[in-house]
Amino acid sequence: MGLFDLFKRKKAGAPEQDAPESSTTPVSAASVDAPEAEAPPAAPPAAPPLAPTLAEKLPSTAAAPAAPAKGPSRLQQALNRTRAFLATAFSTDNSGTADEAYYQEMHDGLVISDIGTELGLEMIQAIRAEMSARGLVLKRDVPAVARDVIARMLRDVREPVPLDPAKPSVILLVGVNGSGKTTLAAKLARRLKDEGRSVLLAAADTFRAAATDQLRIWAERAGVDIVSGAEGGDPASVVFDAAQAAQARGTEVLIVDTAGRLQNKSGLMAELSKIVRTVDKAFGAEAGSGAANIAHILVLDATVGQNALSQAELFNQCCPLTGVAMNKLDGSAKGGALLAVVRLLRTPVLYVGVGEGIEDLVDFDAADFAAGLWPE
Repeated sequence: MGLFDLFKRKKAGAPEQDAPESSTTPVSAASVDAPEAEAPPAAPPAAPPLAPTLAEKLPSTAAAPAAPAKGPSRLQQALNRTRAFLATAFSTDNSGTADEAYYQEMHDGLVISDIGTELGLEMIQAIRAEMSARGLVLKRDVPAVARDVIARMLRDVREPVPLDPAKPSVILLVGVNGSGKTTLAAKLARRLKDEGRSVLLAAADTFRAAATDQLRIWAERAGVDIVSGAEGGDPASVVFDAAQAAQARGTEVLIVDTAGRLQNKSGLMAELSKIVRTVDKAFGAEAGSGAANIAHILVLDATVGQNALSQAELFNQCCPLTGVAMNKLDGSAKGGALLAVVRLLRTPVLYVGVGEGIEDLVDFDAADFAAGLWPE
């Protein structure tokens, strides 16, 4: 589910207006005493139906058009490497009964697949409990049960606060160097513009060489405006200028691309906190007025595996996360780490990058992810 799908949820849940009551005209006394009008002449009897032809009697021999086969979704395709790695990490021989040795081998495979020891054990316990509840004992039944368990884990998150479509929105993208924040900013901008929303990009990465130029190129591709500052300048000042510009123009969505920073560098994390305070102050959220929808999205690189856990934990301490986006899922066999991040923070996954093109962004779907992750 994408962040702005919450607009649609809010709209769909709005109460419908009651239909106005129809007015009735009172009957006058004169109309009651008036003589009844003569009944119109009866219609002539209908002609008997024609006898069906031979062709009408025979059943149709034309075959109904076959429904086109539904292939794997883009999210499932992006998980090809992770699924293939899992398939080699533990036995996928589905003959016989799922015994203790089978589940132990499965747990070992989950551990080395970057899902982690504790979460792997939790998943095995949940799968075994669900198999027992359904009265299943065969290995061939495990994949379907495992997908259901994974999807349920991914849905067990904090419910996001519904966005108010009457207010502007600010999306602050945070993460380490190379996680793909700039490309995600452009992909989001393009999608929102295509949906008819006005979008402004803020180039708050003032440290990386040519970072502003890179975002400017992406902004041109997306067809949106950009606010930038001098290289090496104060990123909080750029964010403040962008907030002022967005408010003056009546822009619906401001997307802030921040500089990549290691989660264990306290000075850089303190600077990110300053940017967060700047956004809050510019839109009145600091005073509690809630003048804008403000979202903090952690952008993760799927290739880092379990290191994503420490990133998620420390960034969440710096700026409470609204959601998570994962890039480079199609180029990694470590997509299972996303499960560990969700279980750690109970933060929903919003978007997944499935390529380098500006349109290579899909909304996250728990059941779709589970279907693409677990091998047959």
